[in-house]
Amino acid sequence: MTYSSIRPAKISFVIPNSIAEEVGFEVGDSLVNINGVQLRDLIDYQFLCADEYLKLDVVDNKGKIYYVELQKDYDDDLGLEFEKVLFDGLIQCNNHCPFCFIDQQPLGKRNSLYLKDDDYRLSFLYGSYLTLTNLSQKEWERIERMRLSPLYVSVHSTEADVRTRLLKNHRAGQIIEQLKWFQERQLQIHAQVVVCPGINDSFHLEKTLTDLALFHQEDIPTIISTAVVPVGLTRFRPIKDELIPVTRTKAKEVIKQVQSLQKEFFHRFNSNFVWLADEWFLIGQEELPPESHYEDYPQSNNGVGSIRQFIREFEATAKQLLPAKINGSATFTWVVGNAVEKAFLPLVERLNAVDGLTIILEALHSDYWGQETTVTGLLTGEDLLNQLQGKDLGNGILLPSIMLKYNDIYFLDDMTVEELAQQLNVRIFPITGTEELIKTCLHNSTLST
Repeated sequence: MTYSSIRPAKISFVIPNSIAEEVGFEVGDSLVNINGVQLRDLIDYQFLCADEYLKLDVVDNKGKIYYVELQKDYDDDLGLEFEKVLFDGLIQCNNHCPFCFIDQQPLGKRNSLYLKDDDYRLSFLYGSYLTLTNLSQKEWERIERMRLSPLYVSVHSTEADVRTRLLKNHRAGQIIEQLKWFQERQLQIHAQVVVCPGINDSFHLEKTLTDLALFHQEDIPTIISTAVVPVGLTRFRPIKDELIPVTRTKAKEVIKQVQSLQKEFFHRFNSNFVWLADEWFLIGQEELPPESHYEDYPQSNNGVGSIRQFIREFEATAKQLLPAKINGSATFTWVVGNAVEKAFLPLVERLNAVDGLTIILEALHSDYWGQETTVTGLLTGEDLLNQLQGKDLGNGILLPSIMLKYNDIYFLDDMTVEELAQQLNVRIFPITGTEELIKTCLHNSTLST
């Protein structure tokens, strides 16, 4: 990556009453550098803005160059948001993992669906996983210099030959040496293992987890937590590959194996250290562990304990917001993946206990991906259209926003929310979180006590 590839950071939002608004920044302006340093990404911006004295080179939306000098308190933010967080472009993946979801999609969809990122900066900023296989010496030095920790690393296996087989990259076998590099510098990692039956399961999985546990022993543990995730396969994957889906029997086997290791780790560390993604219990048709099992939810963004977390948040929000009854009546259809149907039924019962409110749970599978058991985030517009068409959907559909492109209107199959609403002839309410779910249900109702 050369600095010639760096583009000015284009401003998308100026926070009201911020330093930036006071100085006169506007949407469309671009920040070229701070104190003479070109900005590669949002990390550079945050790091350089920590100074008390700033000299900024700015290009306004008409192309005119300005030089701004300002003084502020050390921890004051300027109040700028940008169109992109990476100003020099995405570091793309150089692996060829057969289970990569990007390669298990149909052709002809929007370009962003086919971008394979393996960027440590997105890992640091947003918790996305990387493999460490494509970092140049310059990037390793930057991680150390700027203390970019924790990072989220896809380990999959600590055995060099197994990891090389999975990632299809000769550099993949260096993982233990790389973990030692983090250990020597007291930098930390959240790890994940995607289990592919017949490749890195069974005794391979036990070795990987026990190896990773060796990096959890220090006062500042190198590996903070580990998530074990089942491989996800779609009907679009290459026919001639070595992957097989996770069956109910395999899920039960992995659950038993990992839970045995958890007992050992808890005895050693007073922490489970390793956690199973919720999908294992859904596939194995077993009860989810209690909320206390997940400690401080270190891997919730990886589907570990996210259902328990959602249920806890729902119960707290319902206690605060749900009335005994509403004036009149309202009916909504709540769409989820059929994997969570059993877990969500008590929540539907609680909503339906409100006099006048009716919630219909539609738990769907994905024909689009060819999955009988489907998590909510993988449902597509086509799945909803085919399975909801002709049904009475009430006053509207409650649509978990996890089905959509982040902060946008597109499903994974490129259908838009508006297109689906028109074809189903119903209002659609994208919802994020339990509070928005409940408030949407009550929005047009007069609450009664």
